[in-house]
Parts: sequence; structure tokens; C-alpha cells
Amino acid sequence: MDSGLDPDDGHNTSPIWVSDRSSEPRSQPAPPEETYAPVERASLLGLLQQPKYRPLRLRALIAVGAGLVVGIPLWSWRLGLIAAIIAAIADTIYRARTVSSVAPWRRASVAERRTEAQLKKLERNGYLTLHARAIPGSDAQIDHLVIGPTGVYAVDSEKWDKRLPVRVQSHRKLFHGPFNQKPRLDEARWEASQASELISKALGHEVSVVPSLAIYGPAIPWKILNIREVDVFDGGRVRRWITNRERSLTPEEIEDIYAVAAEVLPARYPEH
Repeated sequence: MDSGLDPDDGHNTSPIWVSDRSSEPRSQPAPPEETYAPVERASLLGLLQQPKYRPLRLRALIAVGAGLVVGIPLWSWRLGLIAAIIAAIADTIYRARTVSSVAPWRRASVAERRTEAQLKKLERNGYLTLHARAIPGSDAQIDHLVIGPTGVYAVDSEKWDKRLPVRVQSHRKLFHGPFNQKPRLDEARWEASQASELISKALGHEVSVVPSLAIYGPAIPWKILNIREVDVFDGGRVRRWITNRERSLTPEEIEDIYAVAAEVLPARYPEH
């Protein structure tokens, strides 16, 4: 969640027929003929023309192109087929690694996408992540909630102006250039505490959520520094920050926390 750089002073969301009373018989009009809307038959071509199948169409074109490029010059349909298969597999792997699991209309910043790309690599190690989760009753948002073997983490991603230096005073004040980032630290800490409270209440036992600020842009002159109870570090260290800890949760606990968190922390922009 990119924050603006506002200066701070440092002190520191059907018709009814009515019977005729006349004795003479009265004929009722014939009911209207039923009409049916024409049924459009589904076709493979029609399905493939839908927007959600665009990646499949592109993959097919890539495979066909590769097959032709290899097969025609060598006069071998077998080599062409092999080339097509390899190209399709390569495109599948590429998209799996680069396409965001968060819908484009939900992605708020470049920083969030960069963090998400790192967190995606943790899935094979048993970590689960929820993106863009709202704190009920407020405008606050946790960019990434990570649940895994080493614990539960709230990661807020920031893209700051790289021309302004980042510095800290007395391990209590974080500055980006002349701007005091105390409000941003307090927000990150509050978001994590709210997530912890909601999840703990739903599960019936305490679940700690570690707050953090992942910064992209300017150079960060330290590896990981805890400022006002919030871990602050360069965005490229997200995975190491999460994994370099002792294991504290079992796979069953991870699944339970993930399911509860998805319920008590709704998506900021629910799917339509």
C-alpha cells in the first residue's frame, strides 16, 4: 500500500380476472401465446473468444508458431510437434511465475506486486498468503497476510522516492527525507494488532501477527530493523525475513488460521 509523503512535525479508512355480475355469459380472451427466446448453442469457437481464454489462445498461437518455425525448414512434422509442445510448456511455466494471483483491478501498486512475486515462491514451503485484506470498520488494509511454518505476518509494501534517503533516529523515528513516517509505522502496527485480535477471537486462542514495512526504492542502510514494534527492511528481503525464524505452526494450524483469516479479514475489493 503506497503512502503519500505528507510532512509531519515529528511529534507524533399476471392479470387478475374479475367475474362479471351480469347474467349474460361473457367469453374471456384467449391466453397469449407463449414465446420462447432463441437458444444460442455453445460452440468451441464461442468459448475461446471469451476474454478469460485469451491466455489459452495466445499459448496455442505460440505453440503453432514454434511448430512451423522448426518443422517447415527441417521438413519434419515430428520435430515441429515437439517444438510446439515445448513452447506451450514454456509459456505455461512463464505465466505461472509471472501472472499475479490478485485480479488486476485489485492491485494497488507496483510494490505490492513485487512483494507478491516473492511470496508466491514460498507456497512450495507450506506458506499461504492473503492479499489486500481489509480491517473491518476502517479504511485500513493489510497488503499481504502470510501464514506459514514460522508464524503469521502482516506485510505492507511501500514504494518510496529513491532520491530521498531513509534514516532512523534512536530506533524510534523513521524518516524518508524530511518526512517523519511515524503515522505509517503506527498504522502498520495497528493493522497487525487488529488482525491478531480478530483471528484469535475466532479461533479461541491467541495468534500473534508480526507487523512489517517492506520498502522499495531508496537504499535501506540496514538489513532488518525493528522501529516502534514494526520490522522495517528493504522489499527484496521479504522472503528471508519470514523464513529465517524457528518453526512454530503445524500444517493443520496453518490451514485453520488461513481459513479464519480469510473470513474475518474480507478482501478489500470482493470479486464480482
